[in-house]
Amino acid sequence: MSGAGKKVVDVAFKASKSIDWDGMAKMIVSDEARKEFSSLRRAFEEVNSTLQTKFSQEPEPIDWEYYRKGLGSRIVDSYKEYYDSVEIPKFVDKTTPEYKPKFDALLVELKEAEQKSLKESERLEKEIADVQELKKKLSTMTADEYFEKHPELKQKFDDEIRNDYWGY
Repeated sequence: MSGAGKKVVDVAFKASKSIDWDGMAKMIVSDEARKEFSSLRRAFEEVNSTLQTKFSQEPEPIDWEYYRKGLGSRIVDSYKEYYDSVEIPKFVDKTTPEYKPKFDALLVELKEAEQKSLKESERLEKEIADVQELKKKLSTMTADEYFEKHPELKQKFDDEIRNDYWGY
């Protein structure tokens, strides 16, 4: 196998082992996203399987002697000469260096957005807990208890009463 082909197979194999498909699947909430995720996983596994089978095997060597017996040595030697003269160019990756900085910048942005999202999620969970607590206590709560938790509303109501403004 050529060096580049072997490298592609090795990278694909390592990538398939490092992906936590089950962990990512647990994070998905909508049915549509689950369908998309499973089709992505299926496509990845198909490509990876193709890479493992097609490119991981060495090509069978040509039995030149077999062809010499049937066709004659002159024509087989001519084909062998042409076959040996064929040079397959090495793959030079020009795309990865171009997009790697952009990808790394997106990863940094992703981490920042994730942290921001986690903080917002915590804030919202706390707010939900406060609202649920307030909902439980609302039927027995006095105005003083409510204003104690929301002093800005007490100030607003006091200002309206002081200014003789009754909302109409």
